[in-house]
Amino acid sequence: MELRVLQYFLAVTREQSISGAAESLHLSQPTLSRQLKDMEEELGKQLMIRGNRKITLTEEGMILRKRAEEILDLVQKTEHEITISDDVISGDVYIGAGETDAVRLLAKAGKNVQMEYPDIHYHISSGDSTDVLESLDKGLIDFGMIFGPIDASKYEYLEFPVKDKYGILMRKDSPLAEKNVIRPEDLHDKPIMFNRNTRDGDLLTSWLGKNLSELNVAATYNLLFNASLMVDEGLGYAFALDKIINTDGNSNLRFVPCEPELSAGMSLLWKKYQVFPKAAKKFLEEFQKLLSKN
Repeated sequence: MELRVLQYFLAVTREQSISGAAESLHLSQPTLSRQLKDMEEELGKQLMIRGNRKITLTEEGMILRKRAEEILDLVQKTEHEITISDDVISGDVYIGAGETDAVRLLAKAGKNVQMEYPDIHYHISSGDSTDVLESLDKGLIDFGMIFGPIDASKYEYLEFPVKDKYGILMRKDSPLAEKNVIRPEDLHDKPIMFNRNTRDGDLLTSWLGKNLSELNVAATYNLLFNASLMVDEGLGYAFALDKIINTDGNSNLRFVPCEPELSAGMSLLWKKYQVFPKAAKKFLEEFQKLLSKN
């Protein structure tokens, strides 16, 4: 399978028609149709259903679209890293991070590096640990920032000098909003929203003293901002880290800390035996300097 044909395939998915894609690619429609047909025969699967007005991807076509985007992104990233002059320190640093105020430490390191090397640029993608580790394993990012324990057999990592505190995000008019702290028993009969990675016996369920099947799990989420909207609409109470959702001023929401205190440590990690491009190496060196000062 050639990269060129993957680009053709993505153009068709973008334009949702072979004629539109052929025009954008400056190809004849028969030539493009033949290339796509050859790819389907090579894979032994139908990738798209050709309608009168637009094409629809099959399940296999949707899988190929996702993988093709990842492959072409990785090729572009690799070409850029290799073609940079040895005399110039520039390039891109890719970081996947969970939602936390500690991103400020990454930003501080990035700013310090950029002051000396202005041609280094940063690309931050947000997600929970599942998203971050998936991107890291595929080589789509240089570094990941996640909460919880790290698999030391697969990754090198640096622990942050601070921990984030958990609390409960709720509407200001909810029954628990008058409390100064939230205790486990306060939530046992309430609709709760958890991060999708929450499991029996982990930090949150251990604090609650109950398994998920014994609780009223109203919803799960991967990004807290979306959960905050569900809280605002009255769907339930969400476990949240402090300093992420603004609850000041005209906000309808309130953050109440957990008691006993519940906190989570975080780490910056990268794949073992990773060979970094110069830009990522400079960023890591600066981040290590910042950690040594804290």
